[in-house]
Amino acid sequence: MKVDIWSDTRCPFCFVGKRNFEKALQDFTQNEKVEVNWHSFQLDPNMKTDLSKNHYEYLSEIKGFPMSQIMQMHENLIQAGKNADIDFNFDDVKVSNSFKSQMLVQLAKEKGKANEMEELLFEAYFILGKDIDDVEVLSEIGEKIGFSKDEITKATQSSELKNLVNKDIAEASNLGIRGVPFFVFNQKYAISGAQPTHLFSEVLEKSWNEFAENDSKFDIIQDGNSCDVNGNC
Repeated sequence: MKVDIWSDTRCPFCFVGKRNFEKALQDFTQNEKVEVNWHSFQLDPNMKTDLSKNHYEYLSEIKGFPMSQIMQMHENLIQAGKNADIDFNFDDVKVSNSFKSQMLVQLAKEKGKANEMEELLFEAYFILGKDIDDVEVLSEIGEKIGFSKDEITKATQSSELKNLVNKDIAEASNLGIRGVPFFVFNQKYAISGAQPTHLFSEVLEKSWNEFAENDSKFDIIQDGNSCDVNGNC
């Protein structure tokens, strides 16, 4: 059975959704027969890396809200993170374009390590305050799962990997995906947002039992917290 996941490495709800889905998958009796396929997505392709601003300052600037309001808006997200064993560190999150990190996910897919790469990129960005647009930082991350510095450097310059990222983004657009995380089960059922673990468990069971035919449309089980292309989280 196949599960396709569209995600942006700078999307906090994608991190939460990943952890909740993994908990459900771990308890799923047929988990060894589930193929998880990560897809690239960019919430803000035109965003420029700016290390002078943290996550709160950036959102305050683009939304026009005071910092205190932005921080208050994140309280539920921070709690959702804690429930998923994530300690978000938004004070230190660097404003970084995510395209190069998405190229690393594509590289990792070739060796069956996309899930590990996603996890390390999320941790680097949201917990350690790393610049995921920096090749040196990306090299350190890649080396943790067996890639050499040279492999990572070449990956960030690869036209082939760039095309794969853009292909994923285009596919998301064609499918009408406007926010992430977005999970598709057997090309039939979809879950939008960082849903609780029990919902992922239910859809895993449902998808496994039905083996639905391929379909270009989704039956969205439930909408949930996500980040959209307008910068809303």
